[in-house]
Amino acid sequence: MNAIYILWLRQLKRYLRSRARVIGSLGQPLLFMVALGFGFGPIYRRAGGGDYIEFLAPGIIGMAILFTGMFAGIEVIWDRQFGFLKETLVAPVSRASIMIGRTLGGATVAAIHGTIVFVMALAVGFRPTTWSALPVVLGVMLLVGFFFTALGTAIASVLEDMQGFQIIMNFLIMPIFFLSGALFPLAGLPKAFAAVAIVNPLAYGVDALRAVLIGDVNFGIWLDFGVLAGAAAVILAIGAYLFSKIQV
Repeated sequence: MNAIYILWLRQLKRYLRSRARVIGSLGQPLLFMVALGFGFGPIYRRAGGGDYIEFLAPGIIGMAILFTGMFAGIEVIWDRQFGFLKETLVAPVSRASIMIGRTLGGATVAAIHGTIVFVMALAVGFRPTTWSALPVVLGVMLLVGFFFTALGTAIASVLEDMQGFQIIMNFLIMPIFFLSGALFPLAGLPKAFAAVAIVNPLAYGVDALRAVLIGDVNFGIWLDFGVLAGAAAVILAIGAYLFSKIQV
């Protein structure tokens, strides 16, 4: 437990020390929020969809958590190349504990990033239907961040170069994001796209955020939490196995 706490704290300090990384990672969510929110807002309203900023904000929060969590895995490759990972692995703790600590740290960072994007959404006009559910929103952020950090770490565990990791991340992240319902409603999609959305964990994360923030739910809030928790447990187990096989 002490090792998990130390690794969690280390991940958190890394993120907070990198001010350029914090500021730079907020550019894309802000661009999506402003350009799409105000650009497509009138069209969405005329189509009978209501306030597009209200619909879009939870999706952009989910996007921010997705990107932050997945790219946390690159630190495994970075640490391997510079020898820091070897120092961690020779410590008298299980590799599963190391994996859990890193994943918790990445999930916390992703949740912080999501919270900052939430504040940015408030600045551009988003208003949740209730403020009392904000602790639940934080819980959803942590759960989504935990899954995608574990996924990014699992992928990084079998790769040795950053270029390959970035290519795979770009190949995975964009379909996951665009088929999550972050930018458009999932109802009425063609069957092929709807089938992909059903197995997309981010779709359940975005749906849970919308359910809590604006009361708009597609799958069902309990199904959202169940799928996210189950998927996080499975990918953590897979990631712990792959992480245990790392050769340094």
